Amino acid sequence: MFDSLLAQAVLLGIVEGLTEFLPVSSTGHLILVGWLLGFNGPPGKVFEVAIQLGAIVAVCILYFRRLWRVAAALPTSAAARRFTLALLLGFLPAMVLGALFHSFIKGVLFSPWVVVTSLVLGGIAILVIERLRPVPRIGRAEDTPPATALAVGFCQALAMIPGVSRSGATILGGVLLGLERRAAAEFSFFLAIPTMLAATVYDLYKNRALLASDDLLLIAVGFVTAMVTAMIVVEGLLRWLQRHTFEVFGWYRIVVGLVMALVLLRAD
Repeated sequence: MFDSLLAQAVLLGIVEGLTEFLPVSSTGHLILVGWLLGFNGPPGKVFEVAIQLGAIVAVCILYFRRLWRVAAALPTSAAARRFTLALLLGFLPAMVLGALFHSFIKGVLFSPWVVVTSLVLGGIAILVIERLRPVPRIGRAEDTPPATALAVGFCQALAMIPGVSRSGATILGGVLLGLERRAAAEFSFFLAIPTMLAATVYDLYKNRALLASDDLLLIAVGFVTAMVTAMIVVEGLLRWLQRHTFEVFGWYRIVVGLVMALVLLRAD
């Protein structure tokens, strides 16, 4: 039984790493895959939240030098301070709205049907945005203006609805606001660090009494698997964006959403 749980933890870690930084909704996929597997791991959504930390660590490793350059330049560089302000402003809407609606979101919206609906509508939105996107005027994530970052932050807040996709909302929001695709993706990665870290710490602290010693091994396995997978995916996505659009992810979301709707209807 425990070996089966470990195998499921590995699979869910792979799912998290594959989907966290793609515009397909990692939370939605974890809910759907966990439901299909009948995963009975750590309670209170702790496992799902904890393995997201693995994806955060992956970004920190991949972008350590750029993040360190910004941090070291803060005392002397106006550009570094402006970028730091942009990240704080981008994080602000999710922090405020997440604190206000956390219980409602976790208690009411974390259901397969909400995910399915969000996947399909989000897929349609990606296809529309790819056709309406303006000519890019911002070529680097570090050059994102504070006002644009705040607007991207409000887009990110939409991703509190499971299935919307934090990466999808921030990347496509950035594209609509004039960021070049790669710049929008990298700003989304940077913004994920404070956003996901805050959510992870809050959820782990709130559910600390529910954790058992066996849960820690499952979390560790999922964490490492998600971290390694996410590192591969982030580098692959940036190479992909040199030649392709996000349309394939829009069609993927629509197909997965419709297939899962059929599965849910048959299960009912």
